[in-house]
Amino acid sequence: MDDFDDGEPSFVRAVDWALTTTRSVRRKLDWERPVPRQLIEACIDVAVQAPTGANREAWRFLVLDAPEPKARLAALYQRAMARYAAARPGDDGPKPTARGLADRLAELPALILVCSEGEPFEDSNAMRVAFYGSVLPAAWSLMVALRARGIGGTWTTLHLVHEDEAASALGIPPGVTQTVLLPIGFMAGARLRPAARRPAREVTYWNRWGAADD
Repeated sequence: MDDFDDGEPSFVRAVDWALTTTRSVRRKLDWERPVPRQLIEACIDVAVQAPTGANREAWRFLVLDAPEPKARLAALYQRAMARYAAARPGDDGPKPTARGLADRLAELPALILVCSEGEPFEDSNAMRVAFYGSVLPAAWSLMVALRARGIGGTWTTLHLVHEDEAASALGIPPGVTQTVLLPIGFMAGARLRPAARRPAREVTYWNRWGAADD
């Protein structure tokens, strides 16, 4: 029998708690406390249990915890933030917390760049979905595993407007695709809770698009 068939209530609550309270944390972080490499690797060991197409395990994790590579990526990220802010001024622009993260990105203990060996197919939506579907579940699992250990992170792809420059700065070879960047640090006073989301009944159809459960 599968150990999880019935699911102990405490186990279910713990999983639901981790999944529903994993939010982006940009401010209430301990900027000085290092995140041990062993702890990051333990979370990556959890992440690589995610589903992957054809069992290829093409994901690769580039962890930046030294000042120079963090500064290089942070400079690109700040340029991307400035471009984004200029394109969407006012209320549609980046939140103050997002700007603050960009300003201090290099100060965070570690930046984790989730990559995948290979490149998505440009002319096939099915193959693009399969490509990213084989790496992004691992990125999300990593963020949840970090959160469960008191480490806050932010799911961001902003630097990808300068993907080629990032690859050059970090020694990422051709044929490797960058996806999500997770800037991380131990949480300091962050109180995470489920967000206000539309309930399942409002976003779920049954058997035909637009059909609600009768």
